[in-house]
Amino acid sequence: MPISETDRLHSQLSRLEDQFPGFRTEIVGGTIMMSPVRPFHGETIFLIQTALRKLGTEWACISDVTFVFSDADELCPDIALVPRAEADRNLSAYPPDLIELAVEVVPPSSVRHDYVVKDRLYAQRGIARYLIFDPYRAECTTLWHPGPDGYRGRDVIPYGKPVELALEIGEVRIETDELPVDRETRTQPPGV
Repeated sequence: MPISETDRLHSQLSRLEDQFPGFRTEIVGGTIMMSPVRPFHGETIFLIQTALRKLGTEWACISDVTFVFSDADELCPDIALVPRAEADRNLSAYPPDLIELAVEVVPPSSVRHDYVVKDRLYAQRGIARYLIFDPYRAECTTLWHPGPDGYRGRDVIPYGKPVELALEIGEVRIETDELPVDRETRTQPPGV
């Protein structure tokens, strides 16, 4: 029985996850991506999850869980807001159609993927809102109005101002003045 390219990628991904703890791994465009996780990354995720929990008990924030988009793309959003009943199933992979809101916190190693590739992938699946928190640029990019080539709506909110979201499931305000900022590392989003 022949082994598919997807099976090979999954096998490699499993080995890499075991060999490199502290790295976030996902398959993007048929390529295995490994990003080292820094303390500001985790702290940002924690603070955003705390704000999103105010949406109520019917919704859950899950982190670094696989969402299978295609054979070439299995994304692990830093935060995916999904129905609580689905999160309670405690699976290792979910369909992306469950995501109400996707959130990524940019590490220096995946700037292009977070700003360009995931913009297109999340939008193509009809995920209503996508947020990119960038501790190196001290700003949040909010994206909405998904289309086949990416999101058609975009705002950039500097840290210090709140990110206010009116989602179909409720309204939420994420305060950014306490989010960590790495003043030593600067990134530039490609094509933005």
